[in-house]
Amino acid sequence: MGVLKTVLADSPVGLKGVEELEFILNRVALLNLVNSVELDLTLARGLSYYTGAIIEVESLDVEIGSITGGGRYDNLTGIFGLPDVSGVGISFGAERIYDVLNQLNLFPEDLSQGVDVVFVNFGEKEETHILPILTQLRNKGVSCEIYPDTAKMKKQMTYANNVKAHFVAIIGENEMVDNKITLKNMITGEQQTVSLEEMTGLVVKK
Repeated sequence: MGVLKTVLADSPVGLKGVEELEFILNRVALLNLVNSVELDLTLARGLSYYTGAIIEVESLDVEIGSITGGGRYDNLTGIFGLPDVSGVGISFGAERIYDVLNQLNLFPEDLSQGVDVVFVNFGEKEETHILPILTQLRNKGVSCEIYPDTAKMKKQMTYANNVKAHFVAIIGENEMVDNKITLKNMITGEQQTVSLEEMTGLVVKK
């Protein structure tokens, strides 16, 4: 990033782009993903309507090419009579993803099972605290996610219901200070404050 900042020193827009890239890469680092994330300034996609960053996803274990692709486009909606609306989009190669899952024998035994835990998102500070916890839980076989933005609590709880989450986890100021998690059982309605270890035990034996 240091080289990019030097090259783009006279471009406020370029420096803003570097700042956003750093934000993404720093967030990814918190998750300790097995997947590798690479910044490739030479990457180009065949479609001509992209006007900013582009994205490609490949399977490292199956030689099949990209399975997901997309990017930023500023003027695409003008084709449909709606000018000056920007957007970011991705498309999934369903057949290729199916082939990858099939070759690696990764189809889950029960596709109807809901998410184990949905974490409420109160803001950037709480999100930074939660991301490493997600990795720890996933490493223990717990399916979990954090709501993508700081929407109202009612909206986040509705989402948890829609994805059939067994638990909702809440980490706010008090929980971060005490290194605890407020855990709500979405089936019984019971709510308790527990440690990460205690939470893992409750979720695994649900």
